[in-house]
Amino acid sequence: MFVAKNIFSYRKYWAQRFGTAPFLPMSRAEMDELGWDSCDIILVTGDAYVDHPSFGMAVIGRVLEAQGFRVGIIAQPDWTSAESFKVLGKPNLFFGVTAGNMDSMVNHYTSDRRLRHNDAYTPNDAHGKRPDRAVTVYSQRCREAYKEVPIVIGGIEASLRRIAHYDYWSDKVRRSIIMDSKADILLYGNAERALVEVAHRIAKGEHPKEMTDVRGTVFVRNRVPEGFVVMDSTEVDTPGKIDAHIDPYAMQTEASCKDNKAKTANVEQTNANKAVVVQSQSIDEKNGLTVVHITSQIPRFHPRELTVIRMPSFEQVRDDPVLYAHASRVFHLETNPGNARALVQRHGDKEVWLTPPPYPLTTPEMDCVFDLYYARAPHPSYGDARIPAWEMIRFSVNIMRGCFGGCTFCSITEHEGRIIQNRSEKSILREVEEIRDRVKGFTGVISDLGGPTANMWRLACKDERIESNCRRLSCVHPVICRYLNTDQTPLVHLYRKARALPGIKKVLIASGLRYDLAVETPAYVKELVQHHVGGYLKIAPEHTETGPLSKMMKPGMGAYDNFKAMFDKFSAEAGKEQYLIPYFIAAHPGTNDEDMMNLALWLKRNGFRADQVQAFLPSPMALASAMYHSGKNPLRKILREGDENERVFSPKGMKQRRLHKAFLRYHDAENWPLLREALKKMGRADLIGNGKHHLIPTWQLAGTGEAGGEGKRTGKKFGKQTFLTKYTERAGDAIKKDKPRKPRHAPKG
Repeated sequence: MFVAKNIFSYRKYWAQRFGTAPFLPMSRAEMDELGWDSCDIILVTGDAYVDHPSFGMAVIGRVLEAQGFRVGIIAQPDWTSAESFKVLGKPNLFFGVTAGNMDSMVNHYTSDRRLRHNDAYTPNDAHGKRPDRAVTVYSQRCREAYKEVPIVIGGIEASLRRIAHYDYWSDKVRRSIIMDSKADILLYGNAERALVEVAHRIAKGEHPKEMTDVRGTVFVRNRVPEGFVVMDSTEVDTPGKIDAHIDPYAMQTEASCKDNKAKTANVEQTNANKAVVVQSQSIDEKNGLTVVHITSQIPRFHPRELTVIRMPSFEQVRDDPVLYAHASRVFHLETNPGNARALVQRHGDKEVWLTPPPYPLTTPEMDCVFDLYYARAPHPSYGDARIPAWEMIRFSVNIMRGCFGGCTFCSITEHEGRIIQNRSEKSILREVEEIRDRVKGFTGVISDLGGPTANMWRLACKDERIESNCRRLSCVHPVICRYLNTDQTPLVHLYRKARALPGIKKVLIASGLRYDLAVETPAYVKELVQHHVGGYLKIAPEHTETGPLSKMMKPGMGAYDNFKAMFDKFSAEAGKEQYLIPYFIAAHPGTNDEDMMNLALWLKRNGFRADQVQAFLPSPMALASAMYHSGKNPLRKILREGDENERVFSPKGMKQRRLHKAFLRYHDAENWPLLREALKKMGRADLIGNGKHHLIPTWQLAGTGEAGGEGKRTGKKFGKQTFLTKYTERAGDAIKKDKPRKPRHAPKG
């Protein structure tokens, strides 16, 4: 279906003679030991350097090394001056810049915009080793250090900010990161395919600014070249009535209605007739504007490689949330490598150009990437320092990439794509054996065999032709597509072979499980439950109510109930006492107070207590973030005011966000005053009382919540209690399972 040059078929660069480095050098002394006089490529990252295939910078470095380049790494440099960016000297080819495995703003701040006090990707979990908006800051310092050296940016921060995007922390729409960083080219996604091509072309003397034909890249142009067919974004998805004073599809960057009346009429007529036009551009010296001239009409069908979709400009989406939602919807409709077209978005007097997504890596290419040499340890310069992210994944194996679930709050699909990229069984088993033989401290337990999801390995569309033309945002929502192969039998065989390897005592599955897919193969659920669960299995219903679930693109609770029945059945057959641990999101777009109250009642009925709760965090470019910012639903046609069915409510005020989190922790006495007030306002005071059917009590524990509050009781024994005995955790989220136990004192009253 996808035809692309194998990334390991390029002629290697001359420096291959230096061989493989034990660790990619981080100092001139290490370069001297390797016999290098200089680095060809220097990678700058916001993470500590851990040479392991779960750390993106290690993967990129080793892939470039396999191409014959000498690659150095500057990890977590002092960004207050350019001196730290000169420690390895001037790179011969380019700087590669990334914020690390996380967006720097997500890394620094909680969903309540509070500063985090730790960083799992830093030695000893220390905070403050990277700047806010790290890609932009690092790029500026690289430019200061060596002005003439090209800068290539990538990683998840650059990938998710490649177009004008809503930024939660500044509460505004920001420009494409390539404009702020002033980098020469941006590579989005995992990017090995684009990076290898760009590196070899730079090595041959081509400047990255001249590379306009590499898939999976973003760059800046002055204007759209002649010969391209420019489709207005309304050709892809027509928005509803536009306010008279806003002309979002007139091909000018700012002009008065009077000056543009004739041209606007032409464009509106073109949109109305659904015709596609060829356009050329010129500069209006007087007004400093780029004017698009409509020269001729052409047939609707035209070469995809010569087609570009014009999105509403940065200025338009910045000032108009409805157009922002429209642009977000169109952007997500153009993400299938088989049918996506290039996108262009005006930023002032420049054009930000996005080429179509890269073709996914084939299984042989994936194997080669993961079979490269990795030291599987942090760089020796860190000594005995703890790096929590490394400790979490040191005994785990990544078996695939991508996710076709399409959850609107998640960044995996935007970054890695919807098409699953699989490793072969042999490659996976080789890595398990390598962990067994090489990783210090291994006790025989593989902590995870998964990836973005636990059970999408080898799942794909049954028809490659249909897959290459599909424009669905999810293969499993609102129902599982009938063309999707859901047979997880190959995964069952992989699990069995992995745990049968000598020296392997147990293989756990810790990645997020798509339980709606799992139930399609009962044999898989049985294998998972009876052999690969360490007492607790975490899954993510995320909510119980239809409103928020429909905005998340998550299955209803019926799928959860089906999976739970299988889980309990197979656990009982194996004679094991195991617990299913669900986790949930508070304050997601589409969630109202009643939804959270119903979720709290579900938690209480089922004996769950949330220890830590996760509140929705609007990450850049996610569909849920577009809902949060615009109040519109980009899963459907975008309309202006007047169609109330299109409005999406989002809890934004801190008081309401605290309330929604409080419902998840209904059992915490600190939350009772807030919940009492809310329940009374909602007309649900019947849920306040001391009976089993009540959500919260009428009295307050001494020393908690409001002092001297209504119905306060102290020193009294109270009704039958449940105590927390089982729990599990994930970053920012944990659920505890209630188990009845005899109270220390007899209940009274």
